[in-house]
Amino acid sequence: MIAPIPRDIPDLPAIPGIPPPTPSVVPATAVVARLHRPVAATFRILVALAAATGVTIDVLVGSPPRVLSYFTIQTNVLVAVVFAASARRAWTARRPLPGAVTGGTLLYIVAGGLVYHLILANQSSGFSMTGEIDTLTGWQAVANQLLHTVTPIAAVIDWLLLTRPAPLALRHATTWLAYPLAYLAFSLARGVMLSPGTPARYLYPFVDVDLHGYVGVLGNAAILGVTFYALALVTIILDHLRPDPVPRCR
Repeated sequence: MIAPIPRDIPDLPAIPGIPPPTPSVVPATAVVARLHRPVAATFRILVALAAATGVTIDVLVGSPPRVLSYFTIQTNVLVAVVFAASARRAWTARRPLPGAVTGGTLLYIVAGGLVYHLILANQSSGFSMTGEIDTLTGWQAVANQLLHTVTPIAAVIDWLLLTRPAPLALRHATTWLAYPLAYLAFSLARGVMLSPGTPARYLYPFVDVDLHGYVGVLGNAAILGVTFYALALVTIILDHLRPDPVPRCR
């Protein structure tokens, strides 16, 4: 007579020297289809080219060390790099860049555009990356529009229509302030090291110690810092409120 097979097989004792098996973890990419996004990739590469073109024109027209010292130029270089990387990831259906990176890039380029249009453009004539306030003509005027208008607007469009909301936290607003503070220190140190009378000794008029004194410059920096932090908070809040545009964007 054959003995009945038990329903439950008792656990076997562990064999000395052999570690117990660990449960296998299936990556999300194995069960979730990758999303190839040619529209987002094309748009982002165009934005990267616009930023790179504006920077290249100003570098060729002016003094490269001085031009590359401007906040606007540095943020446009950042846009060119980040958007090129984002375009590649969207085209190859790879995981997008971290939200802290794309959100910070958006914040820096928009802040630079707002400072130009609300403060610098109100001068009697155009603000030039060559280090002088003069009338912009030719290729320099094209670069000015690319750097201060086209790339900020394009970055906002990409963020609203082509970028998925990221898990941004309030701590990111503080983290994003590190670069503007470091840039302020760099700008002041550069002005101190250059001799008086040097063109564009202080890169922006609101950080000109000769014009405002250190107390006035620190006051201007405080106002800009608070505004910058508020803009960062708005970015984080909107990121939590805005809908996910990816299902509509292929």
